[in-house]
Amino acid sequence: MSLTLIIIATTLVVLALYATAMYNNLVRLKHAVAKAWANIDVALKQRHDELPKLVAVCKQYMHYEQETLERVVHARAQVSNAQARGDLRGLGNAESALRDGLGRLFALAENYPELKANQGFQQLSRRISQLEETIADRRELYNESANLNNMRLQQIPDLFIARLFAFKPFELLEFKDARKDVDIAGLFA
Repeated sequence: MSLTLIIIATTLVVLALYATAMYNNLVRLKHAVAKAWANIDVALKQRHDELPKLVAVCKQYMHYEQETLERVVHARAQVSNAQARGDLRGLGNAESALRDGLGRLFALAENYPELKANQGFQQLSRRISQLEETIADRRELYNESANLNNMRLQQIPDLFIARLFAFKPFELLEFKDARKDVDIAGLFA
């Protein structure tokens, strides 16, 4: 074998190994995004299961606040529907509506001393708050994973491998009005 053929063969093997490594890294990033989404899904299901219990406890005390309770139930259904469809934009909007409804519910609970003192309500409200924090943390992890994936899909030389194997970018999960101030006085009106 001539020296030229050895150099060409070695170069091809090195390029093939490099391309394989890039492909494997892109696959790893894709699965990291899927795992992050699955973690959000788990937290959303936990909250989805616990919200009816919170609403049931509140119904015992809040006879005149049916509209607020219905908003929470409706927003919960919207979150579930968007989650089932995999609609990130719809999920963001539904999450915002649910957070708004929960904020109103907790603010109205201040007007019901018996409800506020109820141990079940206290436990459920703490649990819902914990789940809200978990969802926020997992959303941040998902967005970071999706962003890393999306950046790699646009960087050379990964771009060539990504196009060759049809890797797709992921949409970021955004909640509408997340930065808007909560109108506490309006919640009590």
